[in-house]
Amino acid sequence: MTAELTYIELAALMKNGAGLTVDANDLRTRPDAAFAEFGLDSLGLLGMVGRLEDQFAQALPAEADKCNSPREFLQLVNATLTTGA
Repeated sequence: MTAELTYIELAALMKNGAGLTVDANDLRTRPDAAFAEFGLDSLGLLGMVGRLEDQFAQALPAEADKCNSPREFLQLVNATLTTGA
């Protein structure tokens, strides 16, 4: 993974962290669609957050597991990774 999470990496994270196979292009073209539309539930999102925290050895904000869409999640994660906060 790069310092900023991409839609391709998000799709891989959804597979590895939540067991969902999602097309990265679908995430990219529907960035404001609810995660539920892709089959992702709150436990899957929590699994993704845990994997990212392990990957980057950095805690994500508490609201990370409450993001509703790919765009919201990527913005929060990338802002955190960029600022280191």
